[in-house]
Amino acid sequence: MILCLSHSIMGSDRKALPVLILMTVFLFSGSPSFTSGSRARVTVPRIEEAQSPASPRPSAAPGPAVQLVFKEQHVVLDNGILQVTLSNPEGSVTGIQYNGIDNVLEVENGESNRGYWDVVWSAAGTNGTKGKLDRLEGTKLEVIVENEDQVELSFTRTWNFSLSGTVVPINVDKRFVLLRGSSGLYTYAVYEHLAEWPAFIIDNTRTVFKLRKDKFHYMAMADNRQRYMPLPDDREAPRGQALAYPEAVRLVDPMEPEFKGEVDDKYQYSCESKDISVHGWISSDPPTGFWQITPSIEFRSGGPTKQFLTSHVGPTSLNVFLSAHYSGEDLVMKFGPDEPWKKVFGPVFVYLNSLMGDGDPTSLWEDAKQQFIAEEQKWPYSFPASEDFMPADQRGKVSGRLLVLDRYSREESLPATGAYVGLSPTGEIGSWQRETKGYQFWTRADVDGLFSITNIRPGDYNLFAWVPGFMGDYKYQYTVTISPVGLDIDLSDLIYKPPRNGPTFWEIGVPDRTAAEFYVPDPNPLYINKLYINHPDRFRQYGLWERYAELYPDGDLVYHVGSSDYRKDWFFTQVTRKRENNTYEGTTWQIKFMLEAVNISAAYTLQVALATAHVSELQIRFNNPDKNPPLFTTGIIGKDNTIARHGIHGLYWNYTITVPGTELAMGENTIFLTQTKSESPFQGVMYDYIRFEGPSYDRPNHR
Repeated sequence: MILCLSHSIMGSDRKALPVLILMTVFLFSGSPSFTSGSRARVTVPRIEEAQSPASPRPSAAPGPAVQLVFKEQHVVLDNGILQVTLSNPEGSVTGIQYNGIDNVLEVENGESNRGYWDVVWSAAGTNGTKGKLDRLEGTKLEVIVENEDQVELSFTRTWNFSLSGTVVPINVDKRFVLLRGSSGLYTYAVYEHLAEWPAFIIDNTRTVFKLRKDKFHYMAMADNRQRYMPLPDDREAPRGQALAYPEAVRLVDPMEPEFKGEVDDKYQYSCESKDISVHGWISSDPPTGFWQITPSIEFRSGGPTKQFLTSHVGPTSLNVFLSAHYSGEDLVMKFGPDEPWKKVFGPVFVYLNSLMGDGDPTSLWEDAKQQFIAEEQKWPYSFPASEDFMPADQRGKVSGRLLVLDRYSREESLPATGAYVGLSPTGEIGSWQRETKGYQFWTRADVDGLFSITNIRPGDYNLFAWVPGFMGDYKYQYTVTISPVGLDIDLSDLIYKPPRNGPTFWEIGVPDRTAAEFYVPDPNPLYINKLYINHPDRFRQYGLWERYAELYPDGDLVYHVGSSDYRKDWFFTQVTRKRENNTYEGTTWQIKFMLEAVNISAAYTLQVALATAHVSELQIRFNNPDKNPPLFTTGIIGKDNTIARHGIHGLYWNYTITVPGTELAMGENTIFLTQTKSESPFQGVMYDYIRFEGPSYDRPNHR
């Protein structure tokens, strides 16, 4: 889980200001050293009880009044805790003064390249996910709120046809809010596209903060995903050696010897949306933390399991709301002609905290986590002045109980324990994972299958769910309409019937939408990220796709039902095989199983769930590897690029394949799984789960 959280203890003097906490968990041999060296290490004082990160945040924080000062080409927000400078009228964050640091942002960068919103976009009809970068620079500044407790600024840019082809065809309203007594800056944005404007595509949108590389060296994303990071200079030749793609670099002569031989790749620090609550960086001189906190994921695309980038070498901190990573073109916004649209992204909280005196640096991370909890409890915020941000009294609630009825496992329904239950704009079953334009609201069911989804914006939705341990997706048959008067809706008991045609003969894996349960090899020692040695996320190591041919040099994987163990004998991804002439070939895996009898008049079923696919075609045959056409083919599917980006899942695919009894034989049978596409090492699939089912009923004609 990628999480960076913080908690502010507000007071009338600077010593009582926020405490920053960072957890130092290293999963490679040895412990982090917090002593002097070529780069200063984080040293953090012990927190006194009066400053405990568990202390409640006061409802009305004391402190100096918020002040707004206009300067030539800049505007400054100051609440006595931090001072934020923005360019006028562009609305780029050019400086943040805090804890004795004149500017925590990278002063060597130009002013427009320190803190900003951006969009990657392209014209309608463009293929791929590479477009034009637009920093969304404003052309007009307006003061929306100005009083002692709050200042809210609006930087807008209005689109017109004279701008065609130069900037993204949307109206942009970027907001920045500084509150009295707050150790951070809130920001949100409203994007609007009018119906009469050109069709277009948005590939990516986010907030970006680039911090000072001479100060911020320690990055934290989760309790078990944090470490000292190399410098950006280490990635450049000759200190760094580019690998199979530009993002992956082997550090051959880094400025810090401890990083020598490691691989650095920003995709090694990506995370599922549901777990990106807070992440950021710590400086040791003076002890200071910088965090991006996201109190709600309602405005992110792709649902709770969509993966996004977080923080990476720079030091850079991202808050990504839409991207094609781990999904491809399925997760870009495509707007047709005559399609109006408006969406609010955020607010998110840029939180800074610090420590006075000596102490344990892990306290910085712990404080950050507590601050996330405080922000989450205040959602939806009451302070945003935009009429497009819906307050709590205009939002609704949906509750109920989800049960699972799998008729071949037991006759009675079971509680859908731990189910992911959410509201997403109306669509087909499973459409939530490809939904980009609207809002989504998700929760987890408890042990009894009970769920409650709160703070839902008005609109029409479908209720979707998926249940760990069961294949497929659930969709409630009726549209759920949330009115702007804040009503509660109780759906009572809902029954999910997962894909099932007959009793289980055998199964491989666990239906959880990932390949994490399968065999993930050790990395090549030349391409190590020390963080992921003996780590649950060992799949994040670079170059694991190359290990398949090393482990299976003379032939492809063969799995024997009844004797093989999928945790040891099923490679986590079916990839291509490299030939000696630097070309690639597809691979064919085999599943061998026994049948004591076969009903040739009956239909059997093969259930196949894929955790990801990248420009792949999976062909399935029974007992004859050369049969054409195959019994089943997926066709060419997926552009997730999960293999190259060190993921364990992308978009989910679920297939129910009818197997005529005439395809089977008494005794040994073999299923041939052929991935045919072979233009690169990154083409392939990851399996989530495979199940072979018998007929739903017996008939007397046996072979």
